[in-house]
Amino acid sequence: KKVLEQPLGDIGQTVRAKRPARLPVVLSHSEAMSIIAKLAQPYSLMASLMYGAGLRLIEVSRLRVQDIDFDRQLLIVRCGKGAKDRTSLLPEKLIPDLRSRIAFQKKAFLAQNRESRVPVSLPFALARKYPNAPTALEWQWLFPSSSLCADRHGEIVRHHIHPSSVQKAVRNAVARAGIARPAGCHTFRHTFATELLRRGTDIRTVQELLGHKDLRTTQIYTHVLGKGFAGVRSPLG
Repeated sequence: KKVLEQPLGDIGQTVRAKRPARLPVVLSHSEAMSIIAKLAQPYSLMASLMYGAGLRLIEVSRLRVQDIDFDRQLLIVRCGKGAKDRTSLLPEKLIPDLRSRIAFQKKAFLAQNRESRVPVSLPFALARKYPNAPTALEWQWLFPSSSLCADRHGEIVRHHIHPSSVQKAVRNAVARAGIARPAGCHTFRHTFATELLRRGTDIRTVQELLGHKDLRTTQIYTHVLGKGFAGVRSPLG
């Protein structure tokens, strides 16, 4: 029905299997900051964006120079989950680090001769639509890979940093911070949502910042808070 787009006909009382509900692992603010403090650059800045703006790891990895809007304090997420674009808030605390990061990328970019510049990878048909984009400053990756690779057409390009290297750095930082829970990169996003709700942010706003299509996906974080029991207190006090 979904793949071949053909009717299945009568298949009886078959029930679609569902995954059991699981509560996400969430850190406290101090725990999240202790992990970030154990990370070297650029991993520290990437983890700060995951926690401070609720971005997924792949969304942080795919950020380009033009996706940072300092005037409006916005981050532009291109082709997020479900191939959707959205905006998220830019933490004021990260503005100096992001400006330094962009300045570093610009210096390295301008140090190359125009003829010898390695183009960056572009999605879909953007390279044909914007032939000068792969070697333009605004299209450069904010967190580029240190090595080159071949794109789908066999052209040598520079891709963004590989997510696995960030995951490894975060796992090591979690261990050094002494966090006895299975925390990873996506835990920062869970903690972002939980912290906003704990501080009184409207759940619809949190849904929009996370890019959730269904509000029920966002509501899982209300269960993590542990304060949704109508003021009921334990008899133990």
